Amino acid sequence: RRVLFRSKQLAEEGAAEAQYNLALMYSLGKEIPKDDQIAIKWYRLAAEQGFAEAQNNLGLIYGKGQGVEQNFGEAVKWYRLAAEQGHKQARFNLGIMYYLGEGIQKNSKEAAKCFNLAAEQGHKEAQCNLGIMYYKGTGVEKDHRKALKWFQHSADLGDTLAQYNLGVLYTNGRGVPKNDKRAVEWYKKSAEQGFANAQSNLGFMYAEGR
Repeated sequence: RRVLFRSKQLAEEGAAEAQYNLALMYSLGKEIPKDDQIAIKWYRLAAEQGFAEAQNNLGLIYGKGQGVEQNFGEAVKWYRLAAEQGHKQARFNLGIMYYLGEGIQKNSKEAAKCFNLAAEQGHKEAQCNLGIMYYKGTGVEKDHRKALKWFQHSADLGDTLAQYNLGVLYTNGRGVPKNDKRAVEWYKKSAEQGFANAQSNLGFMYAEGR
């Protein structure tokens, strides 16, 4: 209660971080009853002061239509403001919007740029998405070696899809010499985390004695 009281006092005094923390408490129902409307109020106040974490969360709220009418254009606006401050999750989220063409004109090149910025900051899903784009040649020039590089970074961070994709590259010898043993290693890591495609491919490898 003391933490809540202090957060509320600071938030009302205009401290952006306190406004964000208070919004988070209302959003999660932490120490206080969950209330999306009050959470949005405090997120907006912090976001309007340029607090990147609040801007990103406000983007998520508009993207999901959580407590507000779903509005992809508003989501893009807030993601962009946070992304311009170097917020890696916002960069990833903005990349998704460009990739899907939600709230903004579909643009694979811009999506790849956003994913690249987030990937360089260690965002594992962005790394995996960038790997897929290099593998397919979507928004970037097709390059299986670069796909391998980003799948490897993401897989090392535990991303199941990247681990599976890395297994596929080793199975087919794309961007790396064909190596069934390494393929099995990566399928196994992904399969153990419950990724169905990896489980299927792993079963196939065992059945074939590869």
